[in-house]
Amino acid sequence: MKLRLLLSAAILPLTFAVAAQAADVAPSAAIEPAGDGLFGRVVSADGSPLPGAEIIVRGSGRRAVSNTQGEFSLPGLTGDVVLDVRYIGLPHASQSVVLTPGRAAQVTVTLGGDDVTTVADVVVTGVITDGVARSLNQQKNADGTINVLSSDAIGRYPDPNVAESLQRVPGIAIQRDQGEGRYINVRGAPSAFTAVSVDGVTVPAVDPGTRAVDLDTLPSDIVSNIEVSKTLLPSQDADSIAGAVNIKTRSPFDTRRLAFSGYAGGSYNDYGGDDVRAGATVSNVFGPNQTFGALLSLSYSETNRRPENIENAWVEEDGVFVLEETLFKQYETQRTRQALTGALEWRPTDQTRLYVRGSYADFEDDEYRNTLILGYADGALQPGATNTTATYTGARIYRGLRHRTQNNEITTLVLGGEHSFDNGMVWDADLSWANSEQTYPHRDELIYRSSATTLSYDTRNHYAPSYFYAPGNPIFGDTASGFFATPGNFSFRENTFRSNTTQQEDVAFRTNLEIPSQFAGREVAWKFGLKYASREVDADEERQRDRAASANPGTLASLWGDAQGSNFGYRLGTQYDKGLVDAYLAAAKGSSPRRMPDSLTADYTAQEDILAGYGQARFDVGATNITVGLRVEQTNFDGSAPTVIDGALSTAAVSRDDTEFFPNLTVRHAFNDNLIGRVALTRSISRPEFSQIVPRRVEETDGLDISYEIGNPDLQPTLSNNFDAGLEYYFASLGVVSANVFYKDLSDYRYILNYTEDLANGGEADFETPINAPEGHLMGLELNWQQKFGFLPGWMSGFGVFANFTVTDAEIKTAQNYGGRDTFALPGQSDTNYNAALFYEMGGFSARLSYTKRSDYLEEINADTADLDLYVEGREQLDFTASYDFGNGVEVFGEAKNLTDSAGIKYYGSRERTYEYEKFGYNAFVGVRFKY
Repeated sequence: MKLRLLLSAAILPLTFAVAAQAADVAPSAAIEPAGDGLFGRVVSADGSPLPGAEIIVRGSGRRAVSNTQGEFSLPGLTGDVVLDVRYIGLPHASQSVVLTPGRAAQVTVTLGGDDVTTVADVVVTGVITDGVARSLNQQKNADGTINVLSSDAIGRYPDPNVAESLQRVPGIAIQRDQGEGRYINVRGAPSAFTAVSVDGVTVPAVDPGTRAVDLDTLPSDIVSNIEVSKTLLPSQDADSIAGAVNIKTRSPFDTRRLAFSGYAGGSYNDYGGDDVRAGATVSNVFGPNQTFGALLSLSYSETNRRPENIENAWVEEDGVFVLEETLFKQYETQRTRQALTGALEWRPTDQTRLYVRGSYADFEDDEYRNTLILGYADGALQPGATNTTATYTGARIYRGLRHRTQNNEITTLVLGGEHSFDNGMVWDADLSWANSEQTYPHRDELIYRSSATTLSYDTRNHYAPSYFYAPGNPIFGDTASGFFATPGNFSFRENTFRSNTTQQEDVAFRTNLEIPSQFAGREVAWKFGLKYASREVDADEERQRDRAASANPGTLASLWGDAQGSNFGYRLGTQYDKGLVDAYLAAAKGSSPRRMPDSLTADYTAQEDILAGYGQARFDVGATNITVGLRVEQTNFDGSAPTVIDGALSTAAVSRDDTEFFPNLTVRHAFNDNLIGRVALTRSISRPEFSQIVPRRVEETDGLDISYEIGNPDLQPTLSNNFDAGLEYYFASLGVVSANVFYKDLSDYRYILNYTEDLANGGEADFETPINAPEGHLMGLELNWQQKFGFLPGWMSGFGVFANFTVTDAEIKTAQNYGGRDTFALPGQSDTNYNAALFYEMGGFSARLSYTKRSDYLEEINADTADLDLYVEGREQLDFTASYDFGNGVEVFGEAKNLTDSAGIKYYGSRERTYEYEKFGYNAFVGVRFKY
């Protein structure tokens, strides 16, 4: 608590103290008119742009950094100047420029070419090292703490989507669905603490239950680079406590010529069938002086999986933990990703540019699931039960087939422009539209239930941890007895149908004005900006269920096919014929009664309007770059949901206004050309999920487990005061060693509380609701080492290493005790997370062996007992890629993913109480890349 007060009290005084230091330099901020200045590009010997290059005007020390197209500007320069250009991994260079008054000068600096004076003599080449160089130069010369992934680096990993690419970044771990990365956790924080944008356009989440963006919807091959800001500047949106991810798509001015590239390949998965991936990009610049550019990029992938899955529901009865049910899930899934990006850009002069950029991504998950449920809780628990063994009489077995199709769509469109004035001012503005939509055209299921039987289990040979290749084999009595395999023991139970659509639409306008000024010979860049964003959310769901005899499709045997089910060695008997069941479900849907009030109470609407403004000043004191500023954001929220009380339909609504201030102090100091230090004091916010803040009560029953989600209109946003500090040492031979510490002081942290209550009509149900914890913290240490071993002799100089390690400590303190506890681990936070990769690159050959691992983390808190808190077991994965470039624009490559065959495991309190055990298998992919 004391530390929070100290941080809160420190940020504002330090912010304005630094501002006062700037103001004390001179009494006015008058802009001095100057010449038209200098505009330029930094490129490699083959003409490729070099982002992140540092350009310094010799003598004055004035500094600029090239953007992703290698471009830079130095307005206001006069006379003859000498530019010193520095870029890790290529020779430093200097170039003289003669400036003519009244006319903007243009210059292209080629590093590694013959038209400059060489200052250093270190050159690294190769696809891997070139991508690393681009990333490190942008990271080194940024004002704040960032990490950058270039498209070249992304292409060296077997990562089909953006989430899996980001797991290679220091401090980032991912959450998976059926083996594929979906959400990211930055520095141990929950996934909703990280905002995601595409080309600067904020992406609304597709899942109605979270603000976290499903990054498995976005394929990695549409990316030019990904920038992860771990400390924010005042010019950035404040809703990123953990960090902000900006996914930049390609520009036609990256190459400035007719360019065509693509790839195609196929793979095999030992828990599924064949996969295919392909993509292509074409771009060109044309018109007078090649001022107009256009780009189109396409991507397609299809994966087929048959993961094996077992789930167990545990409860406590008279001091003993027993199973309520065991679910054997036999999946057959097909996932497709399609993406389209495009850009039109016009650059009539070096001072003016206009652009339209758009992206569209579509993700479809078409899934069949044969399910065998051992319903112990339908019967009576017999005396003598232990924590590992139990017998139930009168229990039942359920056999079902579910067909579920999920479709996610993310669309972004931005129209913008930028103009640099002769006096050095820079003005930019953009109008953006983003739309995210998640639809379930159908979640249809047919279920048969057995007559009463006796079921026993023995879990003493429980599932092994994920670092073993196979689980243990708990004994589930009926999988050995064959009772479930006799069709005559089963009768029709029900059909169920669910369909829903959630749409989030975001419209935003943003403008910024940067004003250079002179304070007694010191340059200060003032920057001011406004942003208005309006987001509308509309969620609609329909549910149906029919248990009438008239809905009975016939005997269970009449719906069986030829396939025999098997899950981790358990015999699951004959499986449903999915064609027969689909035909039945299609015919039965029209007459299946609508479930009320669930078809109403699951719906909700919301609108969130955010008006933000900021001001910041950036200036240099010797080798120290200082940014100081303040951002203000006002949030207006309105939401509503239908409610049904005693059969009467009404609407519950919530309306709130909130204004928050976000002071900021960011300092970068260059101790020398190689050693960079950074310190940042910032403040940030995470607003509540829309579905959690609207007043609604939604049933989410799965199997025998009856559960409800309860909204909380009083839920407050989480605020964080942040301290970050780090040292980075960059090797001239291409590499970096860095250490960063961070502390986040949290107030009103949101968490999900789970509890059990009796129902009015008998039985009991599980409830979950979001509430705020008054205080909490998240702190940690992030270590990173990347290096090409170019100093080794001969062929050994091709080796290099990537390694990063993050250790975090976090906890929240709740306002009330739960099971005698008021202090908990932060949900979603792993104590350790690390990545290690060994790569080799020589000539046209490159290869990389990479390993990633995160430790266990808490997912849900149980209000009744710590022994039923839900944890996700830490998971490791080993991947390998290799490629050979023939030097004529053609490259062949191969990938092997999840060589450890690691499982996904969740457990309640102790690993002996396994909740879920799922395996996805390894994947081997081969393909060809080409470029022109």
